Amino acid sequence: MKPVCRTVAAILGTAATLVASLPTSAQSGGASWYGSGHRTANGERFNPNGMTAAHRSLPFGTRVRVSDNRTGRSVVVRINDRGPFVHGRIIDLSRGSARALGMGGTSYVSLQVVR
Repeated sequence: MKPVCRTVAAILGTAATLVASLPTSAQSGGASWYGSGHRTANGERFNPNGMTAAHRSLPFGTRVRVSDNRTGRSVVVRINDRGPFVHGRIIDLSRGSARALGMGGTSYVSLQVVR
């Protein structure tokens, strides 16, 4: 690989890292819901009617306001699981939190960490 190619690869790698590390308040994308499971990634029993969600990288216990961009409704959920594992989705909501949001299948949402 030529030095120029390495430099371009390093720059592109840095740009990808910056995009991946955007604050959650800047995240928006697809959301889905799930209603079955025995244990979550943090070890607690899964409650399908709870106000919880799965996120790929946020620490367990983080509270996030999820706003449906189509309807304007929002809910606050607690991150207790990992996922989603489908391209283009940024959060998986428990059935209870999706119901509170008025979500049927999938929806386009914005996330904001609640402090």
